Amino acid sequence: MKANPRPRTIALRILSLPVLAAVTQLGACVPQPPKPAPAPTPSTAARPAPPPPAPAAPPTVSPAPNWRDQPATPGNWHWSRSASGSDAAFANGQFVLHCNPARHTITLLRAMAGASGQVAMTIRTSETTRALPAVPVAGGVGVTLMARDPLLDAMAFSRGRFAVETTGAAPLYIPSWTEVSRVIEDCR
Repeated sequence: MKANPRPRTIALRILSLPVLAAVTQLGACVPQPPKPAPAPTPSTAARPAPPPPAPAAPPTVSPAPNWRDQPATPGNWHWSRSASGSDAAFANGQFVLHCNPARHTITLLRAMAGASGQVAMTIRTSETTRALPAVPVAGGVGVTLMARDPLLDAMAFSRGRFAVETTGAAPLYIPSWTEVSRVIEDCR
């Protein structure tokens, strides 16, 4: 005889009820996601701070041109010996170095028309800049320097070129070729 006359299917149904109740209670323990905050109304919305004013642009000033960036004056050097020494002429005589070996001097001659008085001749090299008082000579202006003047060495060893700026004439941007050194050495 059976102690419990109920059918087995009912027993399983009765057992599953407590399990179902436990699962339902466990689902209640899981935290729910937070509700989104209500959107602020236009009157209560925080307004962002205005951006700082943009800095004022510096005034545009075109930099003074660097003489090293200027195009080279067209022309070549020509060395020659004369009865009074040696000469190196650049661009068909636009600039001439003349050596006077008896006096150990070198004259820098700049061809220009209309020089009636003393003018400034500025020599710029990669190492030095010097303004010299040039006086009128036949066909232009000239400056005479002692053969050992450091300016001459600066011209000979300038990085690729040197500049000759004379009041009343366009500047010359002259290559520093061996003819410059040759005239200097002839006078020393």
